[in-house]
Amino acid sequence: MDQHYDFARIEQKWKKYWEEEDLYKVHIDPGRPKYYVLEMFPYPSGELHMGHIRNYSIGDVVARFHTMKGYNVLHPMGWDAFGMPAENAAIERGIYPAQWTASNIASMHRQQQEFGLSYDWDREVATCHPDYYRWTQWLFLLFYQRGLAYKHKAEVNWCPSCQTVLANEQVVSGNCWRCDSQVVKKELEQWFFRITDYAERLLKDLDTLEGWPESVKIMQANWIGRSEGAEIIFPIKGRDDTIKVFTTRQDTIYGATYMVLAPEHPLVMDFVRGTKREEPVQRFVQEAIRRRGETVDPEELGKEGIFLGAYAINPFNGEEIPIWVADYVLMEYGTGAVMGVPAHDDRDFEFTDLHGIPKRIVIMPEKGAPIPEEMSEAYAADGYLVNSGPFDGLAVKEAQEAIADYLEEKGIGRRAVSYKLRDWLVSRQRYWGAPIPIVYCDHCGVVPVPMDELPVMLPEKVVFKPGTISSLAHMEDFVHTTCPQCGGPARRETDTMDTFICSSWYYFRYADARNEEAPFGKEAVDYWLPVDQYIGGIEHAVLHLLYSRFFTKVLYDAGLVKCQEPFTRLLTQGMVIKDGHKMSKSKGNVVTPEEIIGKYGADTARLFTLFASPPERDLDWSDQGVEGAWRFLNRVWRLVHNNLDVFQEKELNAPATTGFADKNLRYKLHDTIKRVTEDVEKRFGFNTAISTIMELVNEIYRYRDQLAGKELNTALLRESLEKTILLLAPFAPYLTEELWHTIGYGDSVHRQRWPDYDEEALIQEEVQIVVQVNGRLRERIRVPVNLPQEELEERALGLERIQGLTAGKEIVKIINVPGRLINIVVK
Repeated sequence: MDQHYDFARIEQKWKKYWEEEDLYKVHIDPGRPKYYVLEMFPYPSGELHMGHIRNYSIGDVVARFHTMKGYNVLHPMGWDAFGMPAENAAIERGIYPAQWTASNIASMHRQQQEFGLSYDWDREVATCHPDYYRWTQWLFLLFYQRGLAYKHKAEVNWCPSCQTVLANEQVVSGNCWRCDSQVVKKELEQWFFRITDYAERLLKDLDTLEGWPESVKIMQANWIGRSEGAEIIFPIKGRDDTIKVFTTRQDTIYGATYMVLAPEHPLVMDFVRGTKREEPVQRFVQEAIRRRGETVDPEELGKEGIFLGAYAINPFNGEEIPIWVADYVLMEYGTGAVMGVPAHDDRDFEFTDLHGIPKRIVIMPEKGAPIPEEMSEAYAADGYLVNSGPFDGLAVKEAQEAIADYLEEKGIGRRAVSYKLRDWLVSRQRYWGAPIPIVYCDHCGVVPVPMDELPVMLPEKVVFKPGTISSLAHMEDFVHTTCPQCGGPARRETDTMDTFICSSWYYFRYADARNEEAPFGKEAVDYWLPVDQYIGGIEHAVLHLLYSRFFTKVLYDAGLVKCQEPFTRLLTQGMVIKDGHKMSKSKGNVVTPEEIIGKYGADTARLFTLFASPPERDLDWSDQGVEGAWRFLNRVWRLVHNNLDVFQEKELNAPATTGFADKNLRYKLHDTIKRVTEDVEKRFGFNTAISTIMELVNEIYRYRDQLAGKELNTALLRESLEKTILLLAPFAPYLTEELWHTIGYGDSVHRQRWPDYDEEALIQEEVQIVVQVNGRLRERIRVPVNLPQEELEERALGLERIQGLTAGKEIVKIINVPGRLINIVVK
């Protein structure tokens, strides 16, 4: 009898078997319901960490469970392989980025296979391979044809360390999201995607995502930042041009006593050019932009400003109001110009207090109330208009509509909706990315590369020296080409695409990964998409998830897919924490997957990461917890091997009349099946599911001990052991595969049907109650399920052993946990 759980031998044996059997390879099967489960694909850094293992283990349980439930499960994996880390690592080592990336992919692929993850590796993709980025370029051209890709000169976020621009979403608290360097502003001609054309749909359709965490939806809604209001046109004194202002409080127009422009507004320097104000204003603008780079929240900025020597004219009352520049106004929101209404806005109130600008009250809380001469704070609530000409006496909401009507009637403004969301800046001034398929011809202008000439190949055998800028602009052979239209000399676009473009459509490619004629076929993508369950970190709430939703809507509008949202359900897992900090090499608290596999095996590592915490919460690493998972797997191993005789008997004992122990085990078995099924299917309660299986294992051991030397119900014992293996299979695939074959089956455990529970078995007539005295187990008693509490206490107190332990003592209280235990507290 083999009592030794030799995980190393077992894992190698079954990994080879699964590969030879193509166990996880899937095809379109209209006769079966499909289920597409996907973990966010990783950047190939070269080594997996425990955060990866947790993420992949969660996805693997979901995939294996649904396979056993009869679904046709697509569970693919690939590599988000372009980007600066690979480029920088290659520069440091003096090798090709392609070589560095390929080596890392091979290493991580091997590690993932060691963990027994059920991926269909025939669908593997890497975004840096020409057969993938060919279609990334194809999609860029699709966006270009649909008017969604354009080139524009703009002030952009520039990371001096990474030597590239960043999208707004990639600037975190004024710093680069990747290297944490302070970001500066720089004016460049760049490529953008018109994600703002989809702002309303991206916002509205959040309501359809019932399977997403509310926190993620709120983050996206806040980032899109929809505001309803009005655009008002202010003439400029002494000039022919005007300033447009967006406001959500057009009802306060008569209270505007100044106007303020964002530091980046083009009129700021125009107003002061050639005057004595030019130099101080220029210094102020530069300092304001620098300060803004240090904070993400405009409310945290100071209320510094400087008068520009110019005046705007309020189109409602003809009043001239001074124009200032201030650091609290954002060019990215609205029009970059704000009308200052200090009596009714806290921020404006503070600004005018600092700079001596007058306030005018135009809203009062009650109709007819006397207007105070002084204010200690702004009044920003609802009320009734005063000092507002023909609109006096109107309630705020009424006035907003009436003033909007007046604007449109007089042609001095209009109703408007504004969004915080800006167009997506997709150009990058680095080498290791997908080339943008555009050429520039002196005769033809901007020319897209014909789709049948894709891919525009990225030169691979390049080596950059440390300290140099890696850019395609330095590669003459790449830059110089011929124009696809006239055949004359032309220059290629030397910017590459933001890597988030590559990851915004990869889940579609998995559906038809080897298609050489299109990014994906309609039949395949319509069968598999949308992704039923997506799993990844909360840090992608705005960037990747928002961009993927945008891509999906564009592809839907182009008639290429039938889904409007890419991910039906989203699970955002927490981080792995050790010693109070996220695991990192710099903190010296890293536990590598190789350490755990080498000592305990892959199943132990998987089981611990699933058991130690609910998936959406951070996981605190515990060496004792890993030991506990290891001990449990060994208990299961011994339990099966100690009872192999029930699988060898030709005639099993199944008495017609069953005793309490039989009924109790049968109840526990079917209750476990029900609870584990619901935990995995409905709640992602992997930790509680494993705990429930542990309880069942304990109950089977207890059943054997209770009936030692007596006649066992071997049919029930065999059923319990078999179903324990099946229930544990998604969590510990190697161990259960070995045990399934050990008990005599020839096919894989992962091809078996998930066990069903019997409702009748869940009806209990009797339960076994633990009787404690001062918290220590003293007796067990069997009682009817619905026995009243008073009678239950009477029976417990009447037990001979309990009487001896409580004689002559005062019973302080009796604690009753229904269906489980009674604790008699004495002193």
